Amino acid sequence: MKVLLINGSPHKAGCTYTALREVADTLEQNGVETEILYLGAKPISGCIACHSCFKTGRCVMDDQVNPLLDRLEEFDGLIIGSPVYYASANGQLTAFLDRLFYAAGSRFRGKVGAAVVSCRRAGSTATFDQLNKYFTISGMPVVSSQYWNQVHGHTPEDVRQDAEGLQTMRVLGAHMAWLLRCIQLGRENGVPLPELEERIFTNFVR
Repeated sequence: MKVLLINGSPHKAGCTYTALREVADTLEQNGVETEILYLGAKPISGCIACHSCFKTGRCVMDDQVNPLLDRLEEFDGLIIGSPVYYASANGQLTAFLDRLFYAAGSRFRGKVGAAVVSCRRAGSTATFDQLNKYFTISGMPVVSSQYWNQVHGHTPEDVRQDAEGLQTMRVLGAHMAWLLRCIQLGRENGVPLPELEERIFTNFVR
């Protein structure tokens, strides 16, 4: 079992990484391999809805999205970490996720997902809600913790003093490891994903 943790912060070893590292350490202690993907500080273009990925399975913009699309089958779970700047996930991460999930189509279905949010003071729950929508539109079971998955602090040192936030990260890691083991046992015992109905699209304009 393997989980990918996406560090959406432009700061490689900042507050968001500190929270993700706490989750990753707990996953590894529970026998789950982890990898942290740092998106970097360079701009990432948003989706232009050209629909090319519907035909190719790849994005027309060649950056970190396509290498991850090529590796999706390696991962059983996905954790998305974001800082909060204006009561939402930062723009660079949002652009990356829009293109990743749009191009991946149904390939995330059945993988488990969780969001982790880092903020100085407020805006965390709005960001948490935003990130969870990527999972729920993609057929992904969402893993919970003992509280909303957030840490508080202006610096990594601050975050390391947020005892409740770090505990929430550890509980999240333990819950994800447990759910991954349950899913693995189900597969080994012949429990498949539910069959999908033919997709219905309703146009509300009459």
